[in-house]
Amino acid sequence: MEQTYFAHPTAVIDEGCKIGKGTKIWHFTHVMPNCVIGEGCSIGQNVVVSPEVVLGNNVKVQNNVSIYTGVICEEDVFLGPSMVFTNVVNPRSAIIRKDQYKPTLVRKGASIGANATIVCGNEIGQFAFIGAGAVVTKPVPPYALIVGNPGRHVGWMSEYGHRLEFDDNGMAICPESKEQYILKDGLVYKK
Repeated sequence: MEQTYFAHPTAVIDEGCKIGKGTKIWHFTHVMPNCVIGEGCSIGQNVVVSPEVVLGNNVKVQNNVSIYTGVICEEDVFLGPSMVFTNVVNPRSAIIRKDQYKPTLVRKGASIGANATIVCGNEIGQFAFIGAGAVVTKPVPPYALIVGNPGRHVGWMSEYGHRLEFDDNGMAICPESKEQYILKDGLVYKK
């Protein structure tokens, strides 16, 4: 069967992985058993993709990222340089807790900035934006902008990655795409 993705010669791809057409896997990356990686993905240098991770189509993973078992990223997710996921809430070296992994779901179009940490068991909403260095300790709503340690909600982002400014009627327009957004009951919806 013809290989339809690119893997640098230094990359290690374990058995049982499904990797989509047009995906590129770069230097010193390890994709562990039974991962599913969609089409058109880019997996940067020195990345670890642990067993059974699922990455949707067009996911961009920058250098030095650790994606641990239990993580699912939907399509069009961006994972910034050196960001990390966890999969156990209370790790100890001498205590095996592989039966206590908590899942993490990153919804379509979300971006996670450089050096951010996503504590397991949380969902990152669609098109949410996690700022560089943020530590996410609770679920993130769609379109939310999260910064700091611990991560706090400081605003809203458009699907194009622009900060949204809402008027008194709860309406905002993305400056680039001109798409309209509505703020209602503490959540943002694309009009």
